[in-house]
Amino acid sequence: MTEQTAAPTDAVAPAPSTLPEATLPPVPQDPPRIPAEGPAPAAPRPPRRALRAALRWTAAVLVLGGLGTGTAAGITTMDRTDVPGLATRDDGRWDYPALSLPALPAGAPRPFTDFNTAEVHHADLRRLLLPAPAGATVDKELDGGWVDIARYVAEYGKDDRAALTEQLENSAPRHIAARGWTMPDGTSSRVYLLQFNSVAYSTEFQDNLFDNGSLPLPLAGMDEPDFDEGWSATAGAEFTAAHAYTEPEPHGAEQVRHSYVLAGDTLALVVHTRKGEAGTEAVPFHQTVVLQDQLLG
Repeated sequence: MTEQTAAPTDAVAPAPSTLPEATLPPVPQDPPRIPAEGPAPAAPRPPRRALRAALRWTAAVLVLGGLGTGTAAGITTMDRTDVPGLATRDDGRWDYPALSLPALPAGAPRPFTDFNTAEVHHADLRRLLLPAPAGATVDKELDGGWVDIARYVAEYGKDDRAALTEQLENSAPRHIAARGWTMPDGTSSRVYLLQFNSVAYSTEFQDNLFDNGSLPLPLAGMDEPDFDEGWSATAGAEFTAAHAYTEPEPHGAEQVRHSYVLAGDTLALVVHTRKGEAGTEAVPFHQTVVLQDQLLG
């Protein structure tokens, strides 16, 4: 905004004339005209005090501009959580402990190396289960140990359990490990790891779960699953394939979310359920799937 400068009040008044009053010319009513051919008058010099004030303001603007530029450059080079007041707010993720891969037996390769064509996980399968997050109440039946086929197929509807049992018995899984817990908000979580003799067996069993369709068999307590639109298929680790599904609205007494993670010889099933109209939250579900995927990858 342009400021209007008042006329200086400290200008020196002209000295009184010493000529007789009669010889003074009459005071003109209008300012005299400047002849067109005459030279342009020089601009009056500003008072020194006004000049010094202008210089001080110019210097202040330059300093503040430099500080602002430096601050902006500093913020762009900092992590968001390092800037006071810009830390990411709690988005609903659970507080899982730090994860680490278990040690492999001496000489055993990783599942996705060139020397492991069957893509076998040689680590203890129970050590590859995702641990429960902080604040969870651990399921005593699913405490991270081994479970049998009957416990696994209990996650599906009664009409599908017999066929699934037969398929698993024919595929002869080596191990099934499981862990479950319940969060303070009532969300129940269960993770199953099914380990087969090779990636061919795990892939075949996963294909059977889809029953020649694009959507898998529904789990117990849900009508039909639907694709989880908030899930990105690229969120998993390399060499793995993770797909997520949810129970669409309106759901029943509880909402069910589940995901399959195919990682070499092992197939993971991640299940989240929660009673009430609010249903399950997408953020902790996706977080659980991603972390379990990384442990298998």
